[in-house]
Amino acid sequence: MSFRSKETLEAWLEDFKSAREAGDLIRVIIQDGSDGSDTGLVIVPVKNSSVSIFMQPIQVGERQWNITLEPNDENTVLNSHQLHSLASELAVAAELCSYLEARSIGHEEQSDQV
Repeated sequence: MSFRSKETLEAWLEDFKSAREAGDLIRVIIQDGSDGSDTGLVIVPVKNSSVSIFMQPIQVGERQWNITLEPNDENTVLNSHQLHSLASELAVAAELCSYLEARSIGHEEQSDQV
């Protein structure tokens, strides 16, 4: 079964960060797939907002990724500078998602399970 492990996604994320010098707070956590494999989940922290952002492939082995903005019960009130900062963070998240989709094309990774 092809998938992107936490280790693979961390390597891709390091490549992304070093090429763009952005996204220092972005991290990868383990996400168990339906078959128990490590499918990886990318977390994008957002400053000055109660929104959580995470991204993952639409399904295991899929090239396309989804970005989920998970709202909180609290309203986010920003000044103009904070809104510009949020827009920059969203732009980095969108760029990262495009990067992960490009890296996913033709990627085959075999699990260590026999």
